[in-house]
Amino acid sequence: MFFRSISLFFLAGLAEILGGYFIWIWLRDGASVVWGLTGGIILIAYGVIPTLQNFPDFGRIYAAYGGVFIIMSILWGWWIDGVTPDFYDWLGTFVALIGTVIILWYPRKGQEKEAAGQ
Repeated sequence: MFFRSISLFFLAGLAEILGGYFIWIWLRDGASVVWGLTGGIILIAYGVIPTLQNFPDFGRIYAAYGGVFIIMSILWGWWIDGVTPDFYDWLGTFVALIGTVIILWYPRKGQEKEAAGQ
């Protein structure tokens, strides 16, 4: 369950960043409309992937995706755009990761009922 969840977070983050990046290339760099359409299709996939998670709460899932998105965006900027993260980029990324873990996996009273849909 844990690895499935992490894999889905990674896939959704990749789809969000890649889709947005393709649209960026289309609109900002003057690439063909095919780049924009491909980016739009990838962004639709991004909208579907989170629904495959087994967590019962939409808001918590999307809050956690926000943290994952921050981490993946910093890495994307470093590896693809060549922008080396500084201390504050890493500090913010670490804070986002801690927040994501707390949101998703901190035990809550009554969570068993929530997961069962009661």
